[in-house]
Amino acid sequence: MLRFIAKRLAQSVLVMLFVGAIAFALFQFVGDPINQMVGQDTSQAERDELRERLGLNDPLPIQFMRFASNAAVGDFGFSYQHKRAVSELMLERMPATLELAGLAMVIALVIGIPMGVYTGLHRHGWLSKSFMTLSLIGVSLPTFLIGILFIYFFAVILGWFPSFGRGDIVDVGGWTTGFLTVSGWKAIILPATTLALFQMTLVMRLVRAEMLEVMATDYIKFARARGIVSRAIQFSHALKNTLVPVITIIGLQLGTLIAFAIITETVFQWPGMGRLFLQAIQTVDIPIMSAYLVMIAFFFVVINLIVDILYYVVDPRLRADSSKGRV
Repeated sequence: MLRFIAKRLAQSVLVMLFVGAIAFALFQFVGDPINQMVGQDTSQAERDELRERLGLNDPLPIQFMRFASNAAVGDFGFSYQHKRAVSELMLERMPATLELAGLAMVIALVIGIPMGVYTGLHRHGWLSKSFMTLSLIGVSLPTFLIGILFIYFFAVILGWFPSFGRGDIVDVGGWTTGFLTVSGWKAIILPATTLALFQMTLVMRLVRAEMLEVMATDYIKFARARGIVSRAIQFSHALKNTLVPVITIIGLQLGTLIAFAIITETVFQWPGMGRLFLQAIQTVDIPIMSAYLVMIAFFFVVINLIVDILYYVVDPRLRADSSKGRV
């Protein structure tokens, strides 16, 4: 077990170093940082002094090691546009993005799993066919179009929810949340549903496929032959085995939700990290761009590491391969 975790940790460090190299390259190839930090009336001597003070005249390997060591402790420098520490800006926006992605995943699971189980058990029913048709619509339509349609119907015509913003938020020990206010809940419903729609479709189709496969296995037939009632077979035997691959995919998709919430945050003017990243692109704010890349990669690496460890725990074949040095 420790050997398996050590290998995965070593691979994770290599991935983070690779992503860090890409983020560092932004400083070298996306404009001169000095030009972004000073005005046009700054003299050449002042520019040279600032370049020397920031260490930009050092060799690239030394600059990269300094960047990597600072990033490892959460120091990504100062934003050119906001004139503030990038880590502070990211921490301010992080609760909004994580709450949005977390609620989207909960919606996708709460609705997607029952729909997948139902369509797997009643594959020829009219309701199952309706679910499958709706899932095709959910997969086919782009996220920004779904968001705009939601805004038009539920915000403009019906007036049930706000069309933008996060509503009233409450600071709980440094974590700003909208889950403790009515306006906060109203503000997050539409963007979270928009973000969840594709994941819900994915979960439903995955559970359905696994359910159909499990229900055709020999041990399910044997359970039926023993006279166990259908409901016990479906929910105690079949569903439990169906959820193992689903958990793996859900873990990976959570990172995708965080990374690709950019479009949803833009459509709903949601004050999260994705919107901050888009604003940074428009103003060529390189420290924020590089910090976002590193943080998203970090989320993916941590989630993948947790999923790998959970898979190792629940799958005895991996433990057997590990003991033989194959993993």
